[in-house]
Amino acid sequence: MLYLPIFVPLIAAAAAFFTKSNRVRPWIAVAGAAAHSAIVYRLLAFPAGGADLSALGGWLRLDAPGRIVLGFLSVLFLLCSTYAPGYLAMRPERDNRVFCANILVLSATTTWMVLSYHLGLMWVAMEATTLASAPLIYFNRNQRSIEATWKYLLIGSVGIALALLGSLFLSYAAIKGGVETSLLFDDLTRVASKLSAPWLRAAFVLTLIGYGTKMGLAPMHTWKPDAYGEAPGLVGTLLAGGVTSCAFLAILRVQRVCRAGVEAGFVRDILIFMGLFSMAVAAIFMVRQRDFKRMLAYSSVEHMGILAIGVGVGGPALYGALLHMINNGLTKGVLFLSAGNIHRAYGSKSTDQVSGALKRTPLSAALFLIGFLAITGSPPFGPFVSELTIVAAAFRRGEFVAGGLFLVLLAVVFIGMGGTVLAVVQGEPREDRPPNGFRDHFTTAAPIVVFAALVLLLGLYIPRTLESSLREAAAALDVKR
Repeated sequence: MLYLPIFVPLIAAAAAFFTKSNRVRPWIAVAGAAAHSAIVYRLLAFPAGGADLSALGGWLRLDAPGRIVLGFLSVLFLLCSTYAPGYLAMRPERDNRVFCANILVLSATTTWMVLSYHLGLMWVAMEATTLASAPLIYFNRNQRSIEATWKYLLIGSVGIALALLGSLFLSYAAIKGGVETSLLFDDLTRVASKLSAPWLRAAFVLTLIGYGTKMGLAPMHTWKPDAYGEAPGLVGTLLAGGVTSCAFLAILRVQRVCRAGVEAGFVRDILIFMGLFSMAVAAIFMVRQRDFKRMLAYSSVEHMGILAIGVGVGGPALYGALLHMINNGLTKGVLFLSAGNIHRAYGSKSTDQVSGALKRTPLSAALFLIGFLAITGSPPFGPFVSELTIVAAAFRRGEFVAGGLFLVLLAVVFIGMGGTVLAVVQGEPREDRPPNGFRDHFTTAAPIVVFAALVLLLGLYIPRTLESSLREAAAALDVKR
């Protein structure tokens, strides 16, 4: 059954590509995403959550962290696909053949990435997600979108090349250590204490830089402002919630090998530093940011930093990081989709031209404001719980400087982001930006409302099944020598 969530979206992608009707293709994407979600639910419903499911000689495996990411991705793609018909109906001038097909291809490649339990296969799957997502960024087909696409491809290609080099170094660490092993993660973890320490350190640094580029950790984040700023809100959601989560999972699996070896302190220090640096860079660029879609890109950089800090601190913070990955992805769905609606209503994404959104698009503007409160860690939303879990774990484990800086940077981000969001939603619409006919309607608002409801739910109550799965995944990743 592990092949089904990969091949079913690919079959649906082929059907969408060869369908002639612009109106029908988005609904094929919805059907493909629904089928994918049904298959994923069936996989997760197996005894022990499907922990022992494997295929291809163990190269594909649904482990505990993979169950968390795969379940989240199925929800993300399903909600985004339900937004697509309403959005694409407003863009009849654009042929959506490639767009609809690539949404489904991206669903398949991200699933492949999550299920890959072999170091080399995981790298191939990560590169496939890059190739699948690039045409989505270019959907608007203007000078800015093609520039953003090329930046995404070039910077992402450099990152993935460094990740390949890091994978080779990790393999060579086994050779230098005189160990015969495969590139399956369990095998590498089992012999980690015998791996060559210098090569293991070099491997971790290169893989962190490589997959950190796909996550958008600073300073490898430079593709994000352009890609997120020029891509449709639907695509921004998939990138910020889907692709980055896959890259995060890759880093989780590599750091597990390194922690099981002799490099636990080395891994901890680098991850905490990179996390704080990412938060600081994001905070600087969010202050007085006028482009509200680029602001969301820097928000993504900030939250990738929070994930890195959670993994670096370890222990209970690992649980918080996994929960925050879900909370961040769902909240980005609220923010990117509502920002996309506001952008369509005004024909601009600059606060110099966009104001009074609560009066022109009241539902989207209200959801945008709710998304801002959630993503900045305000109660009672999900990110508050996960961020509190991470910072509390940092203080309990003696990381007082990291915990203190974490709180300071959160405050700076709240102030900087709040200035931009309030400028968009408050006030009166500018007279030189007359209404263009866009109005909130069910197909473009309902998925955002569901995203917001899920974010609120995870702030008030974490379902028991999710809670146990998160703890199982955190325990699997928190390897102790």
